[in-house]
Order: sequence, then C-alpha cells, then structure tokens
Amino acid sequence: MKETYYTGTEIQAFTLAKTIKKDQIVLVGTGLPLIGAMLAKKKFEPSCTLVVESGLMDFVPHVLPRSISDLRSMAHCSVPCPPYRYLGFQANSLKFNNDNVMGFIGGAAIDPYGNVAATCIGDYFKPKSRFSGSGGANAIAAFIHSIVIMQHEKRRFIEKVNYITSAGWLEGPGSREKAGLPPNRGPMMVVSELGVMKFDDVTKRMYLFGHYPGITIEEIMDNTGFDMDTSKAIVLPAPDQETVDFLRAASKSLS
Repeated sequence: MKETYYTGTEIQAFTLAKTIKKDQIVLVGTGLPLIGAMLAKKKFEPSCTLVVESGLMDFVPHVLPRSISDLRSMAHCSVPCPPYRYLGFQANSLKFNNDNVMGFIGGAAIDPYGNVAATCIGDYFKPKSRFSGSGGANAIAAFIHSIVIMQHEKRRFIEKVNYITSAGWLEGPGSREKAGLPPNRGPMMVVSELGVMKFDDVTKRMYLFGHYPGITIEEIMDNTGFDMDTSKAIVLPAPDQETVDFLRAASKSLS
C-alpha cells in the first residue's frame, strides 16, 4: 500500500459521503457511517436528511457524536423518536417506493452476492464466533437500498455466508422475490479501505468497481476470498487535504 496523506478510514468516510445524493434520506448507524454522514451533511450534500439508528430524525451534527446515543445529538435533530418508533419507520420504508432512501450497514463477513453475516461465523449452533446480530441492519437490507461498510480481509470477504443476518442478492437473480423481498431493493455497493465493489445488474454478483490511488487490483484480490471480476475497475478519487483536515478536526472533538 502506497503511503498517502489520508488513512483508510478517512477515504472510506469520504467515499460514503460522496454516495449521498441531493434530498436523500439516509439511515445511519454508529461508527464509520456517522463520520461519512456528517461529512456529507456539512460539506457535500446539506440537503440530505439523516436518520440516526437511535431514533434521531433529521439529525444535523454540530460535532462528531461518540455514538448513536450521544446525548449531545438530541439537541440537533427535528424529532428524537423512541427506538420502537424508529424501527417502525425502518420496517415501513418500502412505502417510499423510490430511490430516495438509503442505509449504511456493516458486519463481520460478506459473500459475493452481498449477503452479510453479523450474527455468527460458522454453524449457527456451534459457531466459530458469535456477534451481537442485526440491530436495524436486517430491515435496511430487506426494504431499502444499502451500502455495506467492510474491512477488506480474506476472512471477511468469503465464498459463502452460513448464517445471513442481512440479505443481499441471496443466491443471485430472482432470489429476493422468491424470498418475499422487494426485487428492486438490495445492496448497491461495498465500501472498504481498499476500494469499492458493486453488483452486476444481470448476475447480481460482486465486481470490483474501483480501487483507491496507491492500491493495486492484486492487493485487493489477495484480500478477497472469492473470484471477482476486475475488468471494469477504475481508479477512484481521493479526498482533498481540506476534507481530510475536516475529518481530523471532527475526530478531535471526541478527545
């Protein structure tokens, strides 16, 4: 990996922020999604509406929250909803029936069709590892467009997810409708610290859309546990120094 003026986390946050479009509604969880959402709202797309996983509707961050439950955030949203109301909002997001709603999700592992594991690795009853589970990610993956944030390691990009916490394109074309899920919703892309993966419109399988400056295709494939088409890969833009400075100043507010 070539030495750069930004970190992997910073370029992930920048990439997430740039995916948010004008007037889009974005469901945001804790960690890196919060950083990317804040960057979008403050610098790139102030018209977007952020809905935070703890129930903060129309969140306008003044400082980077420590978590989705940071009490400082309560003063900077239109409505702080109780969690059960927020989850109801998620479950009914399909009613929007347009491309205006998007969510960020993460997990422990992902397969070529964008199915995410965040419950366990290995057999459900005798897992190698067990995690906290879905939170709101299952509803996001089921009913609206999603972007998956994942660290790029071979143990995370795996050939088959044994227990699907959040549904991607399941087994490929036609799988979502067979499972009773909306066929026109699903994972749009995967954002890692090495690059961006998207899903083929026909096969629904993951392919390499682009890699960051200084990152090679070979490096990405060395850290991927399945075959992936790399023929369409482009070099992605990097954040400018002003954006990096903004992210670092926001992070200092946590110290």
